[in-house]
Amino acid sequence: MKIAELSNPVTSAWFRDQGLRLDASPYVSGALKVKKLLERLPDTVPLARLTAGRNGGIFNGPMFRRVYLTDPEHSVPFLGTKDMMAADLTGLPRLRKADAESAALSYLRLKPGMTLISCSGFNAGRRAYVRPDMGGIWSSQDTLKVEPDPEKIKSGYLYAFLLSRFGEALVRGSVYGSAVKHIEPHHITGLPVPRFGERVETEIHELVEESAALRARHQAELVAATEDFFDSNRLPELNKLRWHQEERDLGFEVANPSSISLRALNFTPRAQRLIEKLGSAPGRSLGAICEGGTLRTGARFKRIDSDPGHGVRLIGQRQSFWLRPEGRWISEAHAPDDIRLEDETILVAARGTLGENEVYSRSVFVTGSWLEHAYSQDYVRVVSGDPEVSGAYLFAFFRSEAAFRALRSFSVGGKQQEYHPHFLRALHIPVAPPADRDRIATTVRSAYQCRDRADVLEDKALALLTAAVEEAVG
Repeated sequence: MKIAELSNPVTSAWFRDQGLRLDASPYVSGALKVKKLLERLPDTVPLARLTAGRNGGIFNGPMFRRVYLTDPEHSVPFLGTKDMMAADLTGLPRLRKADAESAALSYLRLKPGMTLISCSGFNAGRRAYVRPDMGGIWSSQDTLKVEPDPEKIKSGYLYAFLLSRFGEALVRGSVYGSAVKHIEPHHITGLPVPRFGERVETEIHELVEESAALRARHQAELVAATEDFFDSNRLPELNKLRWHQEERDLGFEVANPSSISLRALNFTPRAQRLIEKLGSAPGRSLGAICEGGTLRTGARFKRIDSDPGHGVRLIGQRQSFWLRPEGRWISEAHAPDDIRLEDETILVAARGTLGENEVYSRSVFVTGSWLEHAYSQDYVRVVSGDPEVSGAYLFAFFRSEAAFRALRSFSVGGKQQEYHPHFLRALHIPVAPPADRDRIATTVRSAYQCRDRADVLEDKALALLTAAVEEAVG
């Protein structure tokens, strides 16, 4: 629970500044404290005077009936408030193109350099930057778009301010509502944006832009690695898997059933055709590859909360797919050893439901700076025990649509699904010739080096902005 600071009490003047709002959010979020701090700067400009475009450059969109399709020729990728935090955007739902390009919705197409702010839901107030590779994506009405005027402010600098602890407090202080939080465009038009001159703002902007370019490269290299995986294993058709365009599994027979499983989902024709196609390429079972490594979920344990100085950040299933994690901090001394992972571990989300946009059966790759974190038990830890088959090579497969569909077919359980261990261990992994494996692994490793470098540059931009504010206020 947040409380007001006794050293900085809420005054009657604050109520007048906030239009006599009586909910606690703007007073204990730190928003007014930050506003008073920024008032001491020599130059601040309201956000609305630095934007341009629809509705003055700060807008969301209308509520509309969403029609989702799977054919890329007739649909466009569609970004929601959860997806805007994702590191890998290849699995986005797709909105019907005719609707997206209509006069009513065409302006929801993202432009590189915009700042996105989630404006509805429990996590209202999160911010994200539109990277160069996001220009063909549409966003939902639950996302505020802030389009900077290039004649007045640089996009990377504006994003850095909104992402900083100063922007965080101001944006969060604009949130209203109880069960469902909201922010409307007019709530943030007056946010004071500090100005520091061409040199400082350009330096911050260039860091943010380079970070965004590296994240776009991270995405492109992962896509290239997966395409290379199937091409090298002579399975190019799996690069264009159209699962929902195949004949539906409405009725089928299973010859010679056994006690291993009697669940129809484990034997659906579409999944069996896919698994047989994977088996047609030279390779080995996942169980054999992980012999001497790891192929299991983590140990269950009780979380003991800790402060960041004495604990470790615990990452759960959904946040592991984000650009930057926000997991809780726990005491490592009271947790099992397997919350820490080996380099190049693949984590497969192992518990969830079968919704198309759920993370269940999606995979993440743990390397570089993400080795500093701890991970919950709700993943299958995949660690190769064969030095000839690296984790980086395996991940090029596990992030694919083919792997996602195969893993889903191994599901057992009621509401919450898990994987049948027999089918998981038996999954055939195509193994390309050594030169191809090395090239694919190198591409994946390069992608994650780009991602780590992007984080470093973004942190540097935030540090420069924070230093500039603190120096200006004395």
